[in-house]
Amino acid sequence: MKIRPLLLCCLVVALCAPAAMAQVALPAKPANQKQKELDPATLTEAQIKQVQLPAVLGQLASIYQEKEDMRRLTWTLERLGQLRPSSGEVKLALAAAYANLDDKSRAYDVLLKMQQQGFGYNLADDPRFKKVSDTQVWTYAVENLRANLKPFGEGKVAFDLPKGDYLFESIGWDPKRKQFLVGSVREGKVYLVDKAGKLTDFIAPNAQNGLWGVHALAVDAERDALYVASTASIYYKGFSAETNGQAGLFKFKLSTGAFVEKYLLPDAGAPHTLSSVVVSRKGQVFATDGVKNLLYRLEGKNVKPLMNNPRLTSLRGVAVSDDGKLLYFADFTHGIAGLDLTTGKGFDLHYNAAALVLSGIEGLYWYDNTLIAVEPGMSPKRVLRMHLTPDGRALTKVMPLDAAKPEFGFPTVGTVADGGFYFIADSRRAHYDSYGVAKDDGALAPVRIYRSDARFAWDQKGIDVAVGKEIPPGGNALDGDDLRFTPARPFSDKPQEQTELEKALDKKGGG
Repeated sequence: MKIRPLLLCCLVVALCAPAAMAQVALPAKPANQKQKELDPATLTEAQIKQVQLPAVLGQLASIYQEKEDMRRLTWTLERLGQLRPSSGEVKLALAAAYANLDDKSRAYDVLLKMQQQGFGYNLADDPRFKKVSDTQVWTYAVENLRANLKPFGEGKVAFDLPKGDYLFESIGWDPKRKQFLVGSVREGKVYLVDKAGKLTDFIAPNAQNGLWGVHALAVDAERDALYVASTASIYYKGFSAETNGQAGLFKFKLSTGAFVEKYLLPDAGAPHTLSSVVVSRKGQVFATDGVKNLLYRLEGKNVKPLMNNPRLTSLRGVAVSDDGKLLYFADFTHGIAGLDLTTGKGFDLHYNAAALVLSGIEGLYWYDNTLIAVEPGMSPKRVLRMHLTPDGRALTKVMPLDAAKPEFGFPTVGTVADGGFYFIADSRRAHYDSYGVAKDDGALAPVRIYRSDARFAWDQKGIDVAVGKEIPPGGNALDGDDLRFTPARPFSDKPQEQTELEKALDKKGGG
């Protein structure tokens, strides 16, 4: 039995690993020394455990899959799992590798821990696990992983946005006029939306404002301001090579849509994508750059970098506490971390990682001393409300608002409105190719706006994710049982150095 090639192929692509090379060279040596070549087929377990870069491990996994070297494939996936502890794809590939070796104990251990973390998969007829599918433990694991795929929550579709070539990637709420706003990446427009989904033109790009594609919105109703995060990308219909990769924050009057001012990012010639923007109650404006992986703050008339961490992979959502002291940001791979705005120091968000997976987050929002996250990178896709400790640096419990709903194609971003959390349930971005052209009619289909009750089960126990808890054998992630403590993976501000193996692979284009 072989591990399904498609899974490893997707894994390698996700890690940005290019095609594998059969032979790789070590770093160049002085001219009087012979260049040594390194054959991946000779790597030891100790050497593989020294690798720090997931992309290199993805390349090695592809090599070992092709060569059917299951022992080294297992070593590689074990190491990759250490570096990407929240990746369901990595965990599932590792469990399948153990199953291929008829290692029931370790295969079951991985699957049971995944079930406790809330992962949901249907493995009943998966041929990768044939060798281990003849025990009661297997049946138990399969049933519980499948149970996590059951739809959960009381939310429902609020309204549909009209079909068309819009690529809606942002939504906001004006509490004074009781209306939604949505932004179009394709048109560079901001529309007003009523609760039936009807669009009304509000802001459009012109020579005065210079607006490009709209990627994010932030409403500051108290100061009559709307901040638009805009990027000149190929997805914008008015794209030109001269402005490619430029981005900035654009300020408009919330009441009228009148243009106020724009604040372009420094080094405009470099590619940027402003993926999110937030305004605190004190009027502080922050934004994330999903390409440069930078946090920005608007200071006067300048957008200045606030934080840079070399281990970040793809910054997405950002939220700020009501008192303006703590900033939270989501990295699609690593999860959520924070920044103390009073000291300028970053901090880890502490929680029981054996019970909760926080990677794969797109949108992140502050709500009544909790954080709401949209998590399309999880299986099942879900929206969570996370309750914080008084100091805001750890989680106490988590309540899924809605999960595994059939309307969840690829949920992305949302906004809090009148006690409800409204969000895009099925982003169309995957229906556009790398040239910004719609690949199929799915890009033009109506976009569903979903509503979850932001206070759903507010007083119930939920999932206890506080550190120091224990989970009894067989506990289900949604049962609210106490959970075993495993420290969440911290963010490090130390540069990531390559090992000799990684340099060898890099020299041949492998990393």
